Amino acid sequence: MTLNQVLPLAITMGEPAGIGWEITLKAWEKRAKTDQPFYLLDDFNRLKKVCNNVPIEIIKTPSDALQVFPNALPIFHMPLSAPTNFGKPSTKTAPDVVLSIRQAVRHIENKMAAGVITNPIQKSILYDIGFKYPGHTEFLGAISSIAATPLMMLSCHDLKVVPITTHLNLVDAISEISTRRIINTCMLTANSLATDFGVKNPHIAVAGLNPHAGEGGQLGEEEQKIIEPAVSELKSIGLNVSGPLSPDTLFSRPIRKTFDVAICMYHDQALIPIKTLDFEKSVNITLGLPFVRTSPDHGTALDIAGQGIANEKSMVAAIQVASRIAKYRVLEK
Repeated sequence: MTLNQVLPLAITMGEPAGIGWEITLKAWEKRAKTDQPFYLLDDFNRLKKVCNNVPIEIIKTPSDALQVFPNALPIFHMPLSAPTNFGKPSTKTAPDVVLSIRQAVRHIENKMAAGVITNPIQKSILYDIGFKYPGHTEFLGAISSIAATPLMMLSCHDLKVVPITTHLNLVDAISEISTRRIINTCMLTANSLATDFGVKNPHIAVAGLNPHAGEGGQLGEEEQKIIEPAVSELKSIGLNVSGPLSPDTLFSRPIRKTFDVAICMYHDQALIPIKTLDFEKSVNITLGLPFVRTSPDHGTALDIAGQGIANEKSMVAAIQVASRIAKYRVLEK
């Protein structure tokens, strides 16, 4: 019996005023599409009021989820500090959101959960209470005490992308791009594709920064001065890397078929193509953590929270991917 079969996946609360609770309930209703039990760290009493006849049950420990899951969504009760109004995040419940993430990580570290799926958070509210991290990726890296900064990978059926920089304004993002950062990103990505997806010696496509990848220096020198040296060094150590490639054609159907992952220079260069291809089922995966973490690749959707119309497909996909990665890591050991 493998770890994947005996440990459930943890799902965090996310922003209580958003749609996290709803897409998790709906994902449980679609549990036939997943091969691993999961449980939700959330306030049982508030869920009882909104669960719309979806059965939920309190569990005392994550291991209880295995028995409960076939008949009800297991809830690891974490009481909210204040009532929730859909669509209206509050700083009063923001600490509860952070605590939910910390608790899920503790469960994993204590070998009580196989991985974590994080529901969307409202970053602006967390910043108001002193949250110092751009998002989940950086926070999870900090509380995991890892040496290297973890990476954000976005994945769908037809494309995987990793941005060099993430939640920065565009001017700052460009200034943060360096040859060493590209090298480190590509090396961690290659290692993660091997350990988490079984892709040995992946073909990594590195996007250019400027239009037409700089057009030989006529439209910018970053490709020649920063990106090309990184690609050359990566090739010299045996990685299967190509680039810098023109961003305007990199994501076309014929070229997508030629690589396993695209390394992009900034947030929107990576996220626009993947969300255009498959907004409903794309998944956010954190690379470089000592545990499995995925999430739906969308936000809190405050404008539709509490209306019962949230789409759970990305959450279902996030659960499926987390399960596959957890299983593959066990097989690799």
